[in-house]
Formats: sequence, structure tokens, C-alpha cells
Amino acid sequence: MTVTPESIAGSSEASQMKALFCWAALNLKTYPQLKFMAHIPNGGSRDVREGANLKAQGVKKGIPDVGLFYPTNYAGLFIEMKTKTGSVSVEQQDWLDFLNSVGYKALICYSWIEARDCLVDYLEGRL
Repeated sequence: MTVTPESIAGSSEASQMKALFCWAALNLKTYPQLKFMAHIPNGGSRDVREGANLKAQGVKKGIPDVGLFYPTNYAGLFIEMKTKTGSVSVEQQDWLDFLNSVGYKALICYSWIEARDCLVDYLEGRL
């Protein structure tokens, strides 16, 4: 049985992220630059001790969920993934504004399909 992004995608942000990375893995031949895409795990539920430990290691609130560390018309691409009803925090908006102001492209995407389309547009020079 072949795993597809569509078979993974559910309504949660985590399942949308998994679908996006599944799509990326399936499309490395077309877009080899996707090899340089990574999830930046700054969110999620953690107990107080683990949260303090990660903060001491430099984890910061609001950094976008996905980074494509490959320059095109921009220094790189960052995507903040949200569910269809998700909202952007003040810290997330601050990071998006900052990244856009210093030469990166930083976007909010509300589905793996929207994120996929942004990645393709970025890699094909339409962003």
C-alpha cells in the first residue's frame, strides 16, 4: 500500500505537516531542493521541566513551523502551518514580519495543499 499525502492529511496541524513532508519526499526528483526543507519543532505540549530545558537550549516562541533553506529570489522560505480555523499569535506574526523584512519569504498556510503550492511557486520563481 502506497502512502500518499491525501491518506495522511487530517484536520490537525500535525497531520497537515505530515502530508506536506510526505508530498516533499515523493517529489524530490522533481524538486531536489526539498532535501533542504525541515520542520522546526518549537510548539507543542510539554511539561514545565521540558519547556524550561528547551528554552535554555534556545527554543523561541513563534518561529515558523517549516523552513526551506534554499535561496531563490529570497534567502529562504518559511511557512507557518495552521489549521483552517487556526490563528496566528503575536509572536508568530513578529517572526513572519521580521523574516520578510530581512530577505526571506515567510508565509502562513492553512493546509498542506496551500503549503505545497507555495513551495512550488517559490522553487519555480513565481514567489
